[in-house]
Amino acid sequence: MGVKELFRLDGQVALITGGSRGLGLQMAEALGEMGCRLAISARKEDELAAAQAHLQTLGCEAMPIVCDLQQSDRIPVLVEQVLERFGAIDILVNNAGATWGAPAEDYPDAAWHKVMNLNVSAPFFLAREVGRRSMIPRGRGKIINIASVAGLRGTAPGVHTIAYNTSKAAAINFTRALASEWGRYNINVNAICPGFFPTKMSAGLLEKVGAAVTARSPLHRLGGAEDLKGAVVFFASEASRHVTGQYLAVDGGSSIV
Repeated sequence: MGVKELFRLDGQVALITGGSRGLGLQMAEALGEMGCRLAISARKEDELAAAQAHLQTLGCEAMPIVCDLQQSDRIPVLVEQVLERFGAIDILVNNAGATWGAPAEDYPDAAWHKVMNLNVSAPFFLAREVGRRSMIPRGRGKIINIASVAGLRGTAPGVHTIAYNTSKAAAINFTRALASEWGRYNINVNAICPGFFPTKMSAGLLEKVGAAVTARSPLHRLGGAEDLKGAVVFFASEASRHVTGQYLAVDGGSSIV
């Protein structure tokens, strides 16, 4: 197989959670460009409709599905809708996430549960459903968990995101544990750990620490609109068929200093 063929995804079905904007939409663009048929889920119907229209202008087939992944009983319904439309799910990108800022001693119970439910529990429940409904019976699949470099370290001074950092560390080890179990089914499970990218979720924090992050990063820049695309295509494609249980930091080098 030639190198170009290793990266082709023609006709494969990718389900991307949180796919209506930000990093999720960027990854949907990349997978669609490489030939995937797309299912994108999010909570807000208007944002999904805008994302679908945008993807269609790029020549991508995209199915929008409104789903709040914190309602775990909706996850089987989400998977069923994708399977009814496309017949299979080849690639799952667990991208939807949440954060909340508060000092640890004052951290609200509801905020902790919200972050953990969306960032840890929902990816597991969704992977479990996709695995047993599509990937395991077919003997192949690619699961890509979007963690964060925040899962590799503690919080910076003045940053109060203990639940987010904890949840993303859990996402990294969830990736390792699931890869260990499902390798026998020819299912690759890997994680991408973005650094700071300008998104709606990170906007408030970047106002406080963006200049310092940029100055500290070896590449002296924040993540851009194209910077996750190569990573997600690599993990979704046959180019990564001998890679599983790993994480890739896409952060301009900020996690190494």
